[in-house]
Amino acid sequence: MARNDLQGSLDLLVLKTLSQRGKLHGYGIVLHIQRASDDLLRVEEGSLYPALHRMENSGWIGSEWALTETGRRAKYYRLTAAGRRRLRQAEGDFEELVKGVQAVMRYS
Repeated sequence: MARNDLQGSLDLLVLKTLSQRGKLHGYGIVLHIQRASDDLLRVEEGSLYPALHRMENSGWIGSEWALTETGRRAKYYRLTAAGRRRLRQAEGDFEELVKGVQAVMRYS
């Protein structure tokens, strides 16, 4: 699988998480993906934060600093209107990718 496909999958997971859960800090995003996937997917911080930065620069997410439940300062991310549009596109792209992989798996 090409790097862009993998990168696009992380974008999809993050955008979908923010659309489902609202504002979250990075660790909250990681926990949601891990829990929602029954621990099948684990996102490393070394992959997450560059992706968040890139998505913020693309205008798909916004951020603001706030206090966590434990009183620590953290950057919270939220989906933007452009991010909702990108999410719809990414969901369609992913469905096409899945169809392609399934076709190859069935090929004989």
